[in-house]
This record gives sequence, C-alpha cells and structure tokens, in this order.
Amino acid sequence: MEHLNQDIENHYRKEGLYEDIVNRLKEQGIDLKGVERCDIAGVDEFHVRGAAVSKELAASIDIEGAAVLDVGCGLGGPCRMLADEYNCRTTGIDLSSEYIRTAKELSKLVKLDSKTSFVHGDATNLPFEDNSFDVVWTQHAQMNIPYKEKLYSEISRVLKPEGYFLYYDIFKKEEGEVKYPMPWASTADMSFLFKETEMNDFLTQFGLTREQSYDQTQAGIDFFNSLVAKLKEFGPPKIGLNVLMGETTKPKLMNLLEHLKSNKLELKSGVYKK
Repeated sequence: MEHLNQDIENHYRKEGLYEDIVNRLKEQGIDLKGVERCDIAGVDEFHVRGAAVSKELAASIDIEGAAVLDVGCGLGGPCRMLADEYNCRTTGIDLSSEYIRTAKELSKLVKLDSKTSFVHGDATNLPFEDNSFDVVWTQHAQMNIPYKEKLYSEISRVLKPEGYFLYYDIFKKEEGEVKYPMPWASTADMSFLFKETEMNDFLTQFGLTREQSYDQTQAGIDFFNSLVAKLKEFGPPKIGLNVLMGETTKPKLMNLLEHLKSNKLELKSGVYKK
C-alpha cells in the first residue's frame, strides 16, 4: 500500500507548484495583494468542468454553514468556494503533500486560510473522529483507491447521522481495456475504476441512502469539445489544468474524452444521506 501511495503521489507531483501559479499571476499583471478566487479558478479544481460542477454540487443540498470534508481535495478550490460562498467550515485531505502545501498557500493568498484547513493523509484511514462532519464531498478521487470498501466505510464513519455524502466521479460503464495515460493515472497499475452500482452497494452497506443521481457524461463531453476549440484558437491558458499536467495534458484529456464518447467510462454525480 505504501509503495502504491508513493507512486500515486509521484504521479501528481510537481515541485514548486504554488510558486509556478504565483509567477503566472504576476505575468498576467495581477496584484498579489488582491488575488481573488476567480483568478486561480482555472487550476484549483482538478476535475471535469471545474468550478461549475462544484457549484452544482453545493446547490444540491442546504449546505450553508456546514462542516465539510473534501476527500481528495487537490489544490482546495471547492473548499475555498464553500467557505467563501456558503460560510462552511471546510477541511480538505489529499495524498499529495505538494497539493496540500499549495492548497494552504492559495488559501492564504485569497485570504480564506482562517476558514479552510488542509491535511496530508490517506482517504482509507481518515484522521478524524467519528461523526465529525455534516457533509463529506469527493470529486474524481476514488479512481486512485483500490480499497473501495475501506474508503466508503471511512466516509460513513466520519459523517454525522443525517449528514450528506456528495460525489462527482468517473466510473467504468462497460467492460474493456482502458487506454492510458489518464489525468489520474499514467499507467493501468495506479488506476482502480469500478461501476457506480458497486459504489452504491458499499454505501448502502454502510447505512447511506441514495437521494439523487445525475449522469454528467454529456456535459463532460461538451466541456471537452469546447476546451479543444479554445485551445486550437487561443493556445493553452495562462492558468489552467496544463499547470498540473504539463506536456501530458493533451493525451490525458483526449484519452478521457475518447472513453466518455465510446461509453467505456461515464461521469456521475449525486447525493446520499446517512
């Protein structure tokens, strides 16, 4: 497990990530004393459709003032959005130490560090007490986690009774070989795709009931088609997912788009209640 975790952390590692983002802000003439969330929105939400889908998730329940845990929080964009727009007390946890360092610094940069906290840790061994959070939230994280049962049992454990689990994830839809690299995995040995029905079985086992489920696949395809058109016309953005994926951005995104179009993979979001 430790070897796998290290491989996954290495996959996401980019040394000096925060400093790179700051330099890109400077190149755009943005005053570092007045950086706003919108200035970093292109990079701080590492999932299909970015900030737009996070706002959809947030609107799916009454989340105002909630204590929220984001499992696989990346650079912390959703945590900052929830803290800023919904007065939530947010905590993010991620396996990447560089992502956590950058998340903390970005929260300081946009003056939300008093309302957000970030922890370097393992989603299958959450360092929190039972019944700690009103909402557990995860986007595009489980694909790197082989121990699904442990993941969802931990989510249930830290979630308060009557609390909500919100997810937005990539699932396997049809059997067949998946082509890599993908945004979450350079090779097949660090990818652990499964079906949404299997997730439902685990969550039901751990006392959660599904309230909503939405197919986000076509919205994801439309997003990628629009992104490709913009890249052809304007080139890569100053601050976008290319900051995180570098030269591998295009093959990773094109592989994911191809698999969504061919129905091998699907994007789903939804709500469960404990």
